[in-house]
Amino acid sequence: MTIVRNPFDAGGYSLAEMTQAINILPNLYTRLGQIGLFRFEGVTQRSVIIEQYEGVLNLLPSVPLGGPSTVGTREGRSMRSFALPWIPHDDVILPGDIQGQPALGAFDAADPLVEVMNRKLQLMRRKHAQTREYMEMNALRGIVKDGAGTTLYNYFTEFGLAQISVDFLLGTAGTLVQSKVREVLRAIEDNLLGESMSDVHALVSREFFDKLIVHPKTEEAYKFYAATGAQPLRQDVRRNFPFAGIVFEEYSGTVTLSTKVTERLVPANEGIAFPLGTMDTFTTYGGPANLLEAANTLGLPLYARQHLDEKGRWIDLMTEASILPVNKRPRIAIRIHTSN
Repeated sequence: MTIVRNPFDAGGYSLAEMTQAINILPNLYTRLGQIGLFRFEGVTQRSVIIEQYEGVLNLLPSVPLGGPSTVGTREGRSMRSFALPWIPHDDVILPGDIQGQPALGAFDAADPLVEVMNRKLQLMRRKHAQTREYMEMNALRGIVKDGAGTTLYNYFTEFGLAQISVDFLLGTAGTLVQSKVREVLRAIEDNLLGESMSDVHALVSREFFDKLIVHPKTEEAYKFYAATGAQPLRQDVRRNFPFAGIVFEEYSGTVTLSTKVTERLVPANEGIAFPLGTMDTFTTYGGPANLLEAANTLGLPLYARQHLDEKGRWIDLMTEASILPVNKRPRIAIRIHTSN
């Protein structure tokens, strides 16, 4: 991505240009983004109404003003309205950022202002991606948290659902690990509720992974996999271990919250197992920017704009996102852990 127009000319970049530029930058952080678990869906409002029916959460459609409303009073149904968290993040380009670089318009030299702006946008993009990863990892567990680690919504408590948890007891030599895996698989299958899947994946902490691969019931299987399937001389075999129908992947991602506290995305001795290949279970809803020109438009994953100080002293770079990740079948993501 290269911005080619001078921001000092005729008002600089429009909201659409800056937004397009930042959204096409590569996402360098997220594991869930690589898996493609959560699909993005834009909505035209800054809040969504979610209905729960028999354990499935659905987004209710909007209707024309005065039109017939949706019905949420039938037995077994409940509705809640959720505001999409607003996540603004700003930066600034100062004269010192380009001081000593080739002047604007210098022959056969990259525009230093363009380079600085690209670099700033890339950093801002990564911060938003990290925030989205944090929110989506928590949404897998049925919880929405903001960048300060504050719980905004708990879908289990909001809709009276219970999370499924399986203790693998990996500290006990006689534990039948295959039976624990089957328990997880059957729990997922029982709660698909009309959904489909292709495989089951589990992101686990390093502590869980280490105990899993040395357990007497799995050690030989892991040695065989490491020696044949994973090509251990070329690959880091810590990363994953397919066993009895689940691919266990060590995931040691961490984030630094706005409070400067570091938080692991997967707690120690825990993991989360979830299906892949679903059609409509994991969705991140995005609302429009908090700007007049974006009102009532379909939301985008991320917005960016710039503003030149009237005296030419700096350029403000402003970004924002309004996203709400939803696991529409909260009981389909199984908490796995080992208590010993």
